Amino acid sequence: MDSGQVVYILGRLVLGAVASFLAIMLWSRIRDAAWILVIIGTIVAYVETVYSILAVLGIGGEGIKLGTMSLLSIVLPCLPTVFFIAAFVVMVARKYRRR
Repeated sequence: MDSGQVVYILGRLVLGAVASFLAIMLWSRIRDAAWILVIIGTIVAYVETVYSILAVLGIGGEGIKLGTMSLLSIVLPCLPTVFFIAAFVVMVARKYRRR
C-alpha cells in the first residue's frame, strides 16, 4: 500500500467519523422524519466506508454471495442513496401537501 492509498483511507475514515459524530449529535435534537433519514444515510455511508476499507485490507467475512460478489458489498453502497431519496421524497411530499 503506497502513501496515496493511506492518505485516501485516512481521509475517508476521519471525515466520515466527523460526519457520523455530528449526525448522531443532531439525531438526539431532531424529530423530523426527513432529517432522521438523512442522518441514517450518513451513518450508513460511514459503515460502507469502513466495510470497503476492511475489504481492501482483506479483513472481514464473505457472508452471502451473489455471483462472485458479497451481498453486503452490493447493498451497502446503495443504502445511503436510498435513505437520501426517502428523505427527499418526504420533503417534497410535505412541500406539495401544504399548497
